[in-house]
Amino acid sequence: MFKAIIAATLITSTFFATGCTSTPNSTQQVQNLSLLQNKNWTLTHIGATEYKPDSGSRNVPSIQFGSDLRISGSDGCNRIMGQYALKGQHMTIGPLASTKMFCQNSMQIATQYTEALNKVKGFQVYDKTLKLVDQYGNRVLQYTTP
Repeated sequence: MFKAIIAATLITSTFFATGCTSTPNSTQQVQNLSLLQNKNWTLTHIGATEYKPDSGSRNVPSIQFGSDLRISGSDGCNRIMGQYALKGQHMTIGPLASTKMFCQNSMQIATQYTEALNKVKGFQVYDKTLKLVDQYGNRVLQYTTP
């Protein structure tokens, strides 16, 4: 009987301690949101590949996260818009809608960009750099802001 009580106490205290250490504090969450939201983020990488726009490109892939949990931006050809949800450092994007223009020189990048956005499961913000990551923490997209 005594062993069962000790085991139950140890299990309960382990869950309690783990829950407390894995929960981000609210000050950190507010700081992360202020770094993420209401900024124009311009694409620098898709996966491990650096993105460099063509010299004649007028529409560079970009994204904005509003404080109203709406997302907007460009895939390099079309405007995109939708919603996102946050829980700590975890992010869910979608569903997304977009305009349907044809851009002969940027359709490939637009497709890659949209496919990458569908893989996003989290984010990391460091000063003027935003990384959107997949479920394993691998960089899917990376941006910079002025």
